[in-house]
Amino acid sequence: MNGRAPATPGTPQPHPRSTPIDLTAAHAIPAADSTTPSTPEQPADNTVEHIGAVVYFSSASENTARFIESCQLSGIGIAVYRIPLKPGSAPLNVREPYVLMAPTYGGGDAKKAVPPQVKRFLNNPANRAWIRGVVASGNTNFGTAYCAAGDIIAAKCRVPFLYRFELMGTREDTRKVRDGLVRFFRDHRG
Repeated sequence: MNGRAPATPGTPQPHPRSTPIDLTAAHAIPAADSTTPSTPEQPADNTVEHIGAVVYFSSASENTARFIESCQLSGIGIAVYRIPLKPGSAPLNVREPYVLMAPTYGGGDAKKAVPPQVKRFLNNPANRAWIRGVVASGNTNFGTAYCAAGDIIAAKCRVPFLYRFELMGTREDTRKVRDGLVRFFRDHRG
């Protein structure tokens, strides 16, 4: 997804232990996973080929949810799953290749950049096994921690940081993410 470059030379990288995501089983599909997969919030349109999924988290501000809605991913064969906001909600279980989309928290403190709900989701080895890339939103007011959640997740999960955008994104961001996800899933099947 050509757009704003995910890593700029000289940009400080977060310390690898800044979040508790455990990667001992990264990209290894658990042998005995009897968990029932969750139903997508927006299933891929059955009139087009199903090519992958996006898993996203959106806070009460709903910025990420509005961005996801503007991308209209189900119409291009991409199922959409939402990580629950409230801790007492049923956990999300994704069992297909997905790109994770997450906002950056912490107000500029990279140690607090990854939302706790995203950490909880990724701490499930069966969920983590299916991640293929990450897209992050942020606020340029966060300075060097702008979109730091994407940097941290990509490093810990050993997947590419595909794209970053500010807050709810622009029409151009929507177009780039939508087109980029189609290319990414077609180029990286499985």
